[in-house]
Amino acid sequence: MKKTDAIITKVLNQKFLSKAEATLIYQELSTSELMWLANEIRKVKVPGNEVGWIIDRNINITNVCSARCRFCNFHRLPNQIDAFITSPEEYNQKIEELFKIGGDQVLLQGGLHPDLGLADYAELFRSLKKSFPKLKLHALGPPEIHYLARKEKKSYREILLSLMDAGLDSLPGAGAEILCDEVRKKISGGKCGSAEWLDVMRTAHKLNLPSSATMMYGHIESKEQRIEHLLKIRDLQAEKPEGTFGFVTFVPWPFQADDTRLIELFPGDYSLKIVEYLRLLAISRIVLINVDHIQASWLTVGLHAAQLCLHGGADDLGSIMIEENVVSQAGATFRTDAEGITEAIRQAGFVPRFRNQKYETVVNENFVP
Repeated sequence: MKKTDAIITKVLNQKFLSKAEATLIYQELSTSELMWLANEIRKVKVPGNEVGWIIDRNINITNVCSARCRFCNFHRLPNQIDAFITSPEEYNQKIEELFKIGGDQVLLQGGLHPDLGLADYAELFRSLKKSFPKLKLHALGPPEIHYLARKEKKSYREILLSLMDAGLDSLPGAGAEILCDEVRKKISGGKCGSAEWLDVMRTAHKLNLPSSATMMYGHIESKEQRIEHLLKIRDLQAEKPEGTFGFVTFVPWPFQADDTRLIELFPGDYSLKIVEYLRLLAISRIVLINVDHIQASWLTVGLHAAQLCLHGGADDLGSIMIEENVVSQAGATFRTDAEGITEAIRQAGFVPRFRNQKYETVVNENFVP
């Protein structure tokens, strides 16, 4: 009997794995074995033959950010000529376009802008909700919440309550990268540490604010650190109060390397390896036994790879992303529309399920299964 056999049995019984157990099967099981095991868990967590998707728009509040992450080509300093803050007119145009194609959610990504405070974000949220009452705001992320808390000398709870009162509907898992400070200090030292990221999310869960979790892998982290990241997400999810949303989904994606400062400082092979993504997504499904949904990032790996992921643990393809500015500036070139994403789901042998950020099915006459 191999060491991995007992671990596989443990997984099939939906038990938490130790770091050593998770690392062992991640390193030693074949890709087909990992995908089979992840698919078995997917059948339990999300029974049936449906795959979720959504239409939203990623609008950048600003491109000014003091964090200066070494993997980000999008950020600017306040005095740079192409620095911007999105205007009310631009929001109106972008959101009107979103509603015309059947979407009702914006992913508002910020940045650590030295001149924007809590009042600015609250005013923006209220203004958007007043102009578009049906709009859903999936906005900011733990680094911005931590930054605002320090800037305003308030607790995470106070910041989140103020933003929720202004219209915040859910909190993205942005800025997670790898939740290991040894890595974070090298690639995103201007952001909050892993403990702060987790504590923001812990607070959001106590407030029953739906959230997601992410991982940007494939840069300078080790496989053991990937597992450490997953275990921190799983263990925090285990803390959430009963009946609350917690982490609704987990989304891993590969580091996009083109022209980034990170590859200058840490030279290496950063080419996309689909097999590595399939393995990472599968071990995510296996370890995150208490997170219901796993999303494949077609935007960074392409629809064909995402289709394979649907047979290896994923149950969702995310958004058609009619606008995205950060990973696209570092090499992500894949694009699709509503017809493309639903056809990809059907070709993979599944039924498209149009959903909202809470992963609830949304009836939309334009997108029948």
